[in-house]
Amino acid sequence: MTTSRIAFIGLGTMGYPMAGHLANAGHTVTVYNRTTAKAEQWTQTYTGQLALTPADAAQDADFIFTCVGNDDDLRQVYSGENGILSNVKAGAILIDNTTASAEIARELSALAAEQGVHFLDAPVSGGEAGAVNGCLTVMVGGDEATFERAKPVMDCFAKATTLMGDTGFGQITKMANQLCIAGVLQGLSEAITLAQSAGLDIEKMTEVLKHGAAGSWQLENRAATMANNSFDFGFAIDWMRKDLGICFDAAEKRNVDLPLAKQVDAKYAELQQRGYSRADTSVLIKQFDDESR
Repeated sequence: MTTSRIAFIGLGTMGYPMAGHLANAGHTVTVYNRTTAKAEQWTQTYTGQLALTPADAAQDADFIFTCVGNDDDLRQVYSGENGILSNVKAGAILIDNTTASAEIARELSALAAEQGVHFLDAPVSGGEAGAVNGCLTVMVGGDEATFERAKPVMDCFAKATTLMGDTGFGQITKMANQLCIAGVLQGLSEAITLAQSAGLDIEKMTEVLKHGAAGSWQLENRAATMANNSFDFGFAIDWMRKDLGICFDAAEKRNVDLPLAKQVDAKYAELQQRGYSRADTSVLIKQFDDESR
């Protein structure tokens, strides 16, 4: 694979290892993070350099990745003072891995086009483990020619990288992903609670169910940990509620109802009040604790 000059903006739970995979693949990587100490730590772990602003990171980069918090954060790193678009070279490809709205994807794509550069919305799924192990699923919206140029680079941290359609379709696909997770976790929480009340062996149950129609990633990877009250697996319910809020906004604009997702969101809100804000999404099972009644 041809190596490229890459900027990576945002070194959080996902971005830190994703940028590392790009560096390990031989690309020349410059990183920026709002907290400089995190960028300094990254350069001590991987081969690359840090920049003090998004604009400095973007200078001369062929590909510029962003993985930040939300729509407002994206506007800041792209269009704010010392933002990416103030210092990007013609023909560069901007790839946003943030889970955000389809509207911000289209907004940034239009701004990129004015600068003579290309944009892909490319949210990811697979959690912290997927990022660390380089086996994320990447859902992409944008132009096919741009996607084909960028795919080999994204594949450095992915097991599946798929063009879903025009700009914004990556984000719509990620919304569908989060809605599926919410529903599966609610069903799994109910199933484990019933099974435990009857004294069923949860590991044996999982081994049986995974081969049938109830099989899922959540069943195989979280049933045992949920049964053992272990909820430290990276993707906090604070972030899940942010993502569900994006889903609700999109659904309202399209006159679509999401009753199960709203039920799950309400349970997560209660769990936040009980101090579980930083627990991962599988903590949903705690809704059935005696203390919640």
